[in-house]
Amino acid sequence: MLKYYGLTFLPWIILAVVSGFNAQAGAAAGLVAALVLLAADLRRGRRWDALLLEISTAVFLAGFTVLVVALPHAAIVHYGASLSIGWLGLTAWGTIAAGIPFTEGIARRQVSEEIAATALFHRIAVVLTSVWAAAFTVSATILGLVQHLAPHQTGLLIAVKVACFTVPALFTRWYPEVARKRYFEEHGIEQPTA
Repeated sequence: MLKYYGLTFLPWIILAVVSGFNAQAGAAAGLVAALVLLAADLRRGRRWDALLLEISTAVFLAGFTVLVVALPHAAIVHYGASLSIGWLGLTAWGTIAAGIPFTEGIARRQVSEEIAATALFHRIAVVLTSVWAAAFTVSATILGLVQHLAPHQTGLLIAVKVACFTVPALFTRWYPEVARKRYFEEHGIEQPTA
């Protein structure tokens, strides 16, 4: 699962790193990475609900690339970090509102259809997606403030970005098992042994 998130966020990492040198190159490199990864997933036959973040990433990076090429000196370009994380937040909240939390499609890759059809599976996905959405929202807000008030505080910007992905990734690793155990205990179900 963590490998998946690493690959999914690779275009965003490329955008952040390369944009430190050149915003146009960063946006274009991130877009190319997003399209390559999306194409690879489609060739592997991934379901569309497992590609919500990848599709959203490609859409954002296409728009952002057009923006930084057409208006390279626009003030909004300097808020690329907060815009990109904010976009992820909107994507995550949107998938919850649509009833297809993005983590559900990802987790389907690791479970049977029988398990994926359960209410518990969906509820875990909603909680996980909510944690990611909250992390993205808080991080985008902090990044926007830092980019506005102290744009040269690179260390702080990096720390916020790292926390933005690390905290929900650790929660994603921890929470499903805790939720399953709690559910089994509440319903008097004997837990399967490995």
